[in-house]
Order: sequence, then structure tokens, then C-alpha cells
Amino acid sequence: MAENRASAYPEGVPCWVDAQLADVGAGRRFYGELFGWTFDEEGAPEGYVWALLDGERVAALSPKSDGRMPTVWTVYFATPDVRALARRIRVRGGQLVVPPVAVDGLGTAALAVDPEGAVFGLWEPAGHPGFGRRHEPGAFAWAQLYARDTDTANAFYGDVFHEALFGPDARPDFGRAPVTDVFPTEMPPHFLVHFRVADRAGALGAVQRLGGRVQVPHFETSYGTVAVVVDNQGASFALLER
Repeated sequence: MAENRASAYPEGVPCWVDAQLADVGAGRRFYGELFGWTFDEEGAPEGYVWALLDGERVAALSPKSDGRMPTVWTVYFATPDVRALARRIRVRGGQLVVPPVAVDGLGTAALAVDPEGAVFGLWEPAGHPGFGRRHEPGAFAWAQLYARDTDTANAFYGDVFHEALFGPDARPDFGRAPVTDVFPTEMPPHFLVHFRVADRAGALGAVQRLGGRVQVPHFETSYGTVAVVVDNQGASFALLER
């Protein structure tokens, strides 16, 4: 099996992303043209739409259940035992926003916040293991936490996801940086989902043509060249060229 088609993920590795949108149809048009995704509802929870790259699941779009909810991309971290991980998160100073809930035979999900308030998901797989493809154009490539206090973030995630970050086979697809490295000081701590692109300039032009906007056009990181953009409904994400 190719590396980008991994079917199982160690605990603490990003294994899935989804976007909560006011208009899923508009999201399909935007991301379908930007990344070449096709879409399928078969086997998905009600209202949920799988995003496919070459026929394999790479993300999902979901309607917001409440218009007051933020329009966001959420990253989910793999775990073999979501309830045990939820307990560790609380012990280390985080909280559960949504407690573990079974999702139509696909797995068990939860939403958590770290000590600074950054939201992230947990996923214990059953019928849906996570990404069918990653680390290639049009697919997930990285999740970056922008924190106010990176020492606090490193201590929290280093305890909660120790093996993924520091174990002998660590390849976490997950980093931490100060908010002020990229964003204004008033920006709250958050995770930024990165999708890989082959042509950053072309992708930035497509974002604008499709009704999105460019938030941060270009900066260099240890894992590639990044631009931060906002889709046509207000969800931020990053384009990664490497």
C-alpha cells in the first residue's frame, strides 16, 4: 500500500478533516474546482458529504446545525480509545466540547479544546479509518497549531500525544507555532488545516476567482511554502507547496 493511502493511523496523528459550512452545495462547487474533488453521500451521516480525490476519501463537508456556529475546518486526531484519550485531555487541562458519540457505524467522534481554547477533534475508527489519500496535491498535508504560549502547547500535546510527537516512529503531520508568527495578536489560538498544492500561485488565483480571499499570501516554513486563504463562506485553510 502506498504511503499516501495509509489505512490506519497511530494515536495522535491527524487522520481526518471536515468543514462545517452554511451552504454545502456552495462548498462542493468551491472545493471541487479548487482541488479537483468529486463528492459522494453514500454511507455518510445525514447531511455529510465525502470529498473524494481519485475516488478515495480525503475530507468531508458538513452543514452547520446552528447558524451561530463558526464556519471552520476541523482536524481529527486518531485514537484507538476515544474515552481514554478524553480522560487524559481533561487531566492535562483541556476540556471536552462534545463528548464521545458513535457515528453511524463509522467510528466514535469527540471535540476537545486545549488549555488555550484551540478546538480539535478525536476519532476512534470503525467503518471509516480516515484519509484514503494524503501528502499529495488536493489532499491533507499538515495541521499547524497557532498558540499564544507554545510552551503550554508543547507540554499539553507532548503529554497527550507523546508517541506521535516524540516516539521512535514519530511522523505527526502536526506542528506548533506562536500565533504572532503569522496572524495579528488578537487572533485566538487555533488549528490551521493545510492542503497540498502543486502550484501555489495558480491555487491562490483560483481561490479568488471562486469567491474566496487570500489572508496571508506567502511565507516559508520548515515543512514547505504556505499561504493562508479563506473560502467563499469564511472557512480558513492553508495551501502548502513543497
